[in-house]
Amino acid sequence: MKLVVVTAGLTQPSSTRLLADRLAEAVTRRLADRDAPATGPAGQAAAEPRVIELRELAVDVANAFVTGFPNSRLRAAIEAVTEADGIIAVTPIFSGSFSGLFKSFFDVVDNTALAGKPVLVAATGGTARHSLALEHALRPLFAYLRAVVVPTAVYAAAEDWGGGGDSFTDGLGERIDRAAGELADLLLHRAPSAGTEQEEVVVPFEEQLAALRPPHQPPAVKA
Repeated sequence: MKLVVVTAGLTQPSSTRLLADRLAEAVTRRLADRDAPATGPAGQAAAEPRVIELRELAVDVANAFVTGFPNSRLRAAIEAVTEADGIIAVTPIFSGSFSGLFKSFFDVVDNTALAGKPVLVAATGGTARHSLALEHALRPLFAYLRAVVVPTAVYAAAEDWGGGGDSFTDGLGERIDRAAGELADLLLHRAPSAGTEQEEVVVPFEEQLAALRPPHQPPAVKA
């Protein structure tokens, strides 16, 4: 199962990447712990997350806007997103919205590439006052791209990180776990059965037409 993590943190290390890693670990753990019938034997739902650091692609994204063509490195990132079974998208919040780099990357991705794809959105910021950016900026963006956004969006403010390092508060940990469970559920629901192929069932036109006709009514009996 292909899980792609898109992170738009600008510094190294960054709280955005820390949050992205925590979410990826939680989703991977949920997938490994579950043995859903739809995925066959245990372990078939396991995912190895691939992380795309947009900071490393900033110049490539800008050049794609100017030339109209992504270079090989950016094209590989776009293909990874397009072929992913699920996506974790994390951005820092600047001026009450997602970062320009984050938006620019998804602007160069084909607007049909994410249709029906499960996406977990998350963000980081210096204050909890920016948490609503998840609802008025990120969720509408992915709704426009026709992705399936999980109900729980995860926001991490500066005070959510326990000691300024890798640890975080119980509240943030609970949100991460809940969002990870929701994404894992969607991924397992979408996964095809092991050893089977999904075939398109074609219903003959005559049968479709017959289904639209009203049921046969018996002739009325005269008194």
